[in-house]
This record gives sequence, C-alpha cells and structure tokens, in this order.
Amino acid sequence: MALLFNRFSGLITLLCLFSHAFALSHLPLSTSGRDIIDNAGNTVTYTGVNWPGHMDAMIPEGLQYSSIKEIVSKIKSVGFNVVRLTFAVEMVDQIIEGGDIAVQKSFAKALGDKDGGTIWGKIQDKNPGLGKDVTRLKVFDAVAAECEKQGIMIHLDNHISKAKWCCNSGDDNTWFGDREFDAGKWRRAWSYMAHYTKSWPALASVGMRNELRRPDNNPSLKSASYNWKDWYTNMKSCAQRIQKANPNTIVFFSGLEFDTDLSAVTAQKDLDGAGKFRKEDFLPGKIALELHSYKNKAKDCKVNTSELKRNGWNALDKTNPLVLPVVMTEFGFQQDMATAKTPYAQCLKEFVEKEKVGWTYWVLSGSYYIRAGKKDMDETWALLNHDWSDWRSPEVMKSYFIPMIKAPSRQLA
Repeated sequence: MALLFNRFSGLITLLCLFSHAFALSHLPLSTSGRDIIDNAGNTVTYTGVNWPGHMDAMIPEGLQYSSIKEIVSKIKSVGFNVVRLTFAVEMVDQIIEGGDIAVQKSFAKALGDKDGGTIWGKIQDKNPGLGKDVTRLKVFDAVAAECEKQGIMIHLDNHISKAKWCCNSGDDNTWFGDREFDAGKWRRAWSYMAHYTKSWPALASVGMRNELRRPDNNPSLKSASYNWKDWYTNMKSCAQRIQKANPNTIVFFSGLEFDTDLSAVTAQKDLDGAGKFRKEDFLPGKIALELHSYKNKAKDCKVNTSELKRNGWNALDKTNPLVLPVVMTEFGFQQDMATAKTPYAQCLKEFVEKEKVGWTYWVLSGSYYIRAGKKDMDETWALLNHDWSDWRSPEVMKSYFIPMIKAPSRQLA
C-alpha cells in the first residue's frame, strides 16, 4: 500500500508543479473586492481539506495511524494549499479555567482507560516528538508547525462548543444560548485562540462558528433568538474581538441554516432590526464569507447554481455593494467514481471552477478516534482510507480533485 501511495504521489506531484503555488512568506492575506490576495497583491484561491480536531479527544484525528509529518505530506503531495483545522470551545474553557490537560488523560476520558491508553501508545509510536505529557493545544501547535514547514496555510475553525460530532438541530450546540453553546464562553474562547495562534506563521484565516442552525430542541430560544439580528450582534462582537487580538487574520462569517444561507447579508437587507451588514464595522480587507453545500441529491445544475447565488454567492458579483470573497468551506460525498459523477459533485466542480471559488473539502480523516459513541469509526466520505495510509479512491483524487486544485493556475495563466 505504501508503494502504491508513493507511486501515485510522485505522479500527482509532477502534475501539481503547474498548480497555483503559494509561499507562506506571502502572508498575511487580505481581501480586495471578491478576491483573497497575498501581501504582494496576487490572488490566492483556497483549495484545501478539513482536518477535524473538535471531537471527543480534542486533538486532530488520525495520529494513531500516521505521523503529523506524513499526513501533512499527503496533503501537500496533491497540491492542497490550506487546512481547515477545527477545535471545540470546551477545550479552551478547560484551559482557561484550570489549565490544559495531557492528551493521555483526554483519551482516557474519551475512550476509557484501556482503549484510550492503547490509542495513546499508538500515537506516541507514530509521533515520537509528542512527549508523554504533551497537552492538547501543543498537538495543535505541532500540526501548525508542520504545516508551516511544508507551506500549507491554516484556516482555524470553531466547529462546536461541546467536543463531539457535529451537527444536527437537536445537539444543544445549534445557536447562541443553546444548552451547550454559551455565547460568552464562545467569545472568550476566540479571544484566547486568536491571541494564542497569532504566533503560528501558517495561520491565514479563522472561521468563527460552523453551521449555525435552528435550535429545534429548544423552542423558546428558537422563537426568541433565531434571527438575523441576534446573528449579527453575536458575530460582529466576536469578529471585533478576534481582530483586536490578531489584526492580521481574515475573519470568516458563516450563515444560517447549517451555513447555507447568507442571503439577507449579501442582499443588504435590514437584519431584523440590526440594520444592514456593514463592512465598515470591521478592519478593512480582513473579512470574508463562508458557505456550505450538501445538496447531494441535486439533479439540475442550473437550479442548484441559481440557489447557491441567491443564498449568498452573489457577494462575488463585482457590482454588489457588499462584494466580498466567499469560500465553500464544506462539501462532500462518498469517495467512489459513481458518486463523483453525480450531478451534485459535477455541478459543484463546475461552479467552483467557473466562479473561481475557494474551497475546503469535508473531510480528510479516514476514521475517527470515536464518533457518536462508535470507536475507530470509518468515514466513507474521507479522502484518506481507514488507516490513513493512502487515498480512499486514487481514481477520484486523480480525475476529480486534481483538476479542481489545478483550476486556479489555469485561470491565472
């Protein structure tokens, strides 16, 4: 299997010599109209992957199967230029309130003493640089350091408050003030993380919150607060805190309905009494929008594209008074060629290439330490196979993702 990966990796590394190269020396990034640009004024298009670190153990997934260096090398080998690295507020709460804890202890809590100890032993075997007493945030530091070495940008994303699998409308993490979503602690966590991670040379941008959604199991909160006014009040406050702590990073705003709707923002409507979204409320050239797309049963490209634009992608229109970059920070599908040829996958591929849209695919991780109570759970949508040793579908990688990764260089040629 390793030989197969090495041969495939060598082939696509040659293919990617012509892809849109990026050097971390060109950070920090800014925005100009609909584009993200580097410090020399060149357009930068995100082509990346999601690497979860927000779940029960509260460190990035997969380290029992592969070293951090090997994982980042796989990401680099096909030309990806950014990792959307996720974290949970719970980890930061614990750090602020009592100090960080050793990863070994975190695994014992997440998996039980026996299974947690076994996984921790495997992580140390694969990652001998992680000492026996290493804490969770230091593992994030190690990922950031390796991304720096290999020229991969980091987009840091707060995925959830309570560390676990995300998301559904009844998981208590849906909306500001939900049972496990303390908005004050969320803002506090971002103040801490924005200050802490500004020492990461690879940090390019941050996403304030993943997939805000209706709190269907919290009717009183839903009726009183699920609206654009509360969205803007909370997001504006958090963004301003982040920018105060680290004015160099781009702050991404996610939308409603599982981050599929920013229509009121991009159409410049009154936000339920909060007025219009104002770029002037934030540092110039330091905000962007993010949206997700999971219309996996889509049949008609034209209808799907029209809906995308109506729900927020119209911010890319240079005539829009609120013109801003929009990045597709999540989309995904089962990794086989039949699914890669479906209208959903092909329409999105066509859309991001035609509209010159940045993106990060969900998900990299071939398996999870634990997901919704199931240990070592396989992820059929993952780019990597279960033991993180190779691409789950080399054919999908070669025929679907490589052309998408190379598209920005064709557009700039």
